[in-house]
Amino acid sequence: MVTVESVRPLAAVLVSAIAVVLIVASYRRPNVREGWSVLAAVSKFAIVASMLPGVLSGTVYEWSLADSLGVEFLAGVDFALRADPLGMLFAMLASFLWIFTSFYAAGYMRGLDEHSQTRFFAAFAASLSTAVGIAFAANLVTIFVFYELLSLVTYPLVAHNEDHEARVAGRKYLTYTFFGGGVFLLAGTVMVYWLTSTVGTATTAFEAGGMELLAEAAAAEPGYAQAAFFLLIAGFGVKAAVMPLHSWLADAMVAPTPVSGLLHAVAVVKSGAFGVARVILEVYGPGLIHDLPLSVPGIGEVGLNVPVAIVAAFTLTAASIIAMRKDHLKRRLAFSTTAQLSYIVLGLSMLHPYAVVGALFHIPAHAFAKLTLFFCAGAIHVETHTDYVSEMAGIGKRMPLTMSAFAIGAAGMAGMPLIAGFVSKFYMLLGAGYVGGEYWLFAGTLLLSGVLNIAYLWPVVYTAFFESEDHHDAKPVLEFSRGGVFESYFAEDRVATDGGGAEDAAEATETEAGTETEDDYEYAVDEYPSDHTVPGETDSGGERVGTVDHHGDHEDHLTGGPPAEGWERRSPFAESTWLMIAPIAVIATGAVVLGIVPDTAVFLEVATTIVEGVFDVESFGELQGLSLSEALEVIAE
Repeated sequence: MVTVESVRPLAAVLVSAIAVVLIVASYRRPNVREGWSVLAAVSKFAIVASMLPGVLSGTVYEWSLADSLGVEFLAGVDFALRADPLGMLFAMLASFLWIFTSFYAAGYMRGLDEHSQTRFFAAFAASLSTAVGIAFAANLVTIFVFYELLSLVTYPLVAHNEDHEARVAGRKYLTYTFFGGGVFLLAGTVMVYWLTSTVGTATTAFEAGGMELLAEAAAAEPGYAQAAFFLLIAGFGVKAAVMPLHSWLADAMVAPTPVSGLLHAVAVVKSGAFGVARVILEVYGPGLIHDLPLSVPGIGEVGLNVPVAIVAAFTLTAASIIAMRKDHLKRRLAFSTTAQLSYIVLGLSMLHPYAVVGALFHIPAHAFAKLTLFFCAGAIHVETHTDYVSEMAGIGKRMPLTMSAFAIGAAGMAGMPLIAGFVSKFYMLLGAGYVGGEYWLFAGTLLLSGVLNIAYLWPVVYTAFFESEDHHDAKPVLEFSRGGVFESYFAEDRVATDGGGAEDAAEATETEAGTETEDDYEYAVDEYPSDHTVPGETDSGGERVGTVDHHGDHEDHLTGGPPAEGWERRSPFAESTWLMIAPIAVIATGAVVLGIVPDTAVFLEVATTIVEGVFDVESFGELQGLSLSEALEVIAE
């Protein structure tokens, strides 16, 4: 690696920060205001992309406050930005997707005639500035500064609606990400600084393969090194929504859908996954993590990576099961994000080169697929005011392009071939196979989660294209007393799908007749079933309560669901404005391109370049066919 002083990393951060000022100044001219957003997005991507050829050929572009202005940020710590392969992966992704999100956000906000649009676009630009700052941060202190700033500038987006629910969600978001995650990250950073000071000049700078001084300090103080590792993982794990630090994510769905896309695909949650990658690959390194074991009573010694892998495996399984229970589409996608981010954490924690490549490639793979899904959910909301899966029967007639794109995104989440998610999960499965032993359990978890992804996303596609407004089965997927309703179809014979007998059917009939008692509803989900009766209220968790008939007064569509006469059949290019249709089509196409020609699409090449640097080899081919122990020996050599 050759380090070159350059102002381009700083320029990539500042371009959208400057746009914030221009956006606010243009508040009386919406077209100009949104033009600044697009111009900043294109400029940011151009600056980042200009460094890509050099980074892939071994050049690192660096800017520091001390070298440029002669100012020391903290004692022994420089405020520095550095465009290296891992940073380029995140920065390329965020800057590229922001271009299309800018157009989409304009269509969404105008389509709903949202209030405070200037504040919205200003906060949006500030969010991307801090996200690229996280990508290019050269040390733990710098990444901590941008990590905390990201929480602050995204708060107005989460609380945009300014109602009670939005304010509660915003406070919860700050509590988890700013105070909780920030405290963990700061504590871990301080411990790393202190540990390295015990064996040399204190540092928090990232090094491919791990910090040498930290490895020396860990040999003398293994307990403190282990504590610092878990503090750093917890700090970044908050934004990565690893259980039990995940609950802020679903509540943040009260924000406008472009914000949900920003939170789930571009900036916030990816900054958490990216931070975990920095810690595992460039603070501790696979070798130190594997060789700094924990002593577990009854089990023996295990590497620091094993507890992280177990938590990630649990998260991706549990979140997938929870997603199956959610009728609100955005909340279902929120728990899907919780699961998918743990794919990244799990792949990184397996340490094998193949698994690490899969985890790194899943960052863009998930981003393209999930952004597609959220774009589709937002378009459905703008055009039909429909937010619940149980209201979407037959909506494919009204929005054929949107729901076709949703099918592509869903296939990507499930890891179907020819979509980006297949490539990343294939590499992770290879890594688990090469490690063998107990790691086969993680491979099984990956496969199980893929099946669960199909289980909670395919019903959305199925109900949109293969069901009618008048006759469709129950949503969500889980149909038993704790998970939904007794019947799949509202028919006179009341066919029970959960094995319920005549007694259950009789109780349900009495309920319809208005003779229910307190004891008839043992569980809340029995009282508020999720089927084609559409409730008109939501509780604090975003789930519906009350009942409103699907075929009531829908003339203004404000209550969601199909109008009384059914969905209007439209052509793909007449279902919404081009500001929303074009980004949906482009991002969905990107998910397919990443799945068919991942090398040509750059991100896989960047991922393999990162792994080559971590394992210190000239070519990724040198690592093919190696077991984990053999790959770690390559680092040691």
